[in-house]
Amino acid sequence: IFCWKARWNTMFTGIVEEVGIVTAVDRGRHSAVLTIQARTVLEDAKVGDSIAVNGICLTVTGRTAGHFTADVMHETLDRSSLTGLRPGTAVNLERAMAVGGRFGGHIVSGHVDGVGRVKSIRRDDNAIWYTISASPALLRYIVEKGSITVDGISLTVARVDGSGFSISAIPHTVAQTVLCHRREGDLVNLENDIIGKYVEKLLAPAPDPSRERGITREFLTQYGF
Repeated sequence: IFCWKARWNTMFTGIVEEVGIVTAVDRGRHSAVLTIQARTVLEDAKVGDSIAVNGICLTVTGRTAGHFTADVMHETLDRSSLTGLRPGTAVNLERAMAVGGRFGGHIVSGHVDGVGRVKSIRRDDNAIWYTISASPALLRYIVEKGSITVDGISLTVARVDGSGFSISAIPHTVAQTVLCHRREGDLVNLENDIIGKYVEKLLAPAPDPSRERGITREFLTQYGF
């Protein structure tokens, strides 16, 4: 269910609009306030709007002609690479999808599932391959030719194995996003395709003690389905 305002506030497509620059990081005990220099995403941004920063949905808490601020909660710092941001760091930026806008990527919520680590980067003619390691908990939802969000970028999985996955990016995507800054060993934010997570949840509903009988996976298997 998406919040209805002037735009779908929690829905993105993974098509990065611009690369911004972190100009300040004010850290609290378990939280932080980011100040980010930007241009395109500020054209119609208001306090309360959502902007994805390296794939993480953050709320604009203040803005000036060339900057916006956003609060980052303890949970977000624990589960993402935002904890490593410093002044001068480049970040991918995308506004929430406008109603009636083009759907160029895939459904992205801006709620990262965890982080991966860049294992290798190699050039292959006009393609640039990034191999990223990830935990089994993330890999269970990553399928070959499926969608994955890496630092807020909608990408297609080219290969996947037991320890990680690979994507093949065109030079334009690399040049227009923070992929051009990534090096072996860097952490990246990962958001799995949301459809797979919902399907799994629906196939394994919570036990209901009040129901003595019902259709279960075991029942279907027993009768040949």
